[in-house]
Amino acid sequence: MAGEPQADCLFCKIASGKVPATVVRETDTTVAFQDINPQAPTHVLVIPKVHYPDAASLAAAEPRVAADILCAAEEVAAKTGIKETGFRIVFNTGAGAGQTVFHAHAHVLGGRSLNWPPG
Repeated sequence: MAGEPQADCLFCKIASGKVPATVVRETDTTVAFQDINPQAPTHVLVIPKVHYPDAASLAAAEPRVAADILCAAEEVAAKTGIKETGFRIVFNTGAGAGQTVFHAHAHVLGGRSLNWPPG
């Protein structure tokens, strides 16, 4: 069922504490943790504690939680020292966009120049 933890989802396991992660910040609705394959000097993932396969389905079903992810991303940027120099928030939605874990999540990237366009 949408929103419910999935037994086979890595991020559900991280959100519940069953799989360890280097947590940067946690709220009632989100968990932010260091990416294990960083693409920038600062690379933190922000996930909702509820399970939706991607950002679009999360936003449609629970817009407040989607907004919580953005608020958490800004707080992560401040906490990690990249807020003042600039940072990027990325939601990959679907395999064609590079999503590899099908639990909605945002990437918070910074600490180096981030060129445009990405990819």
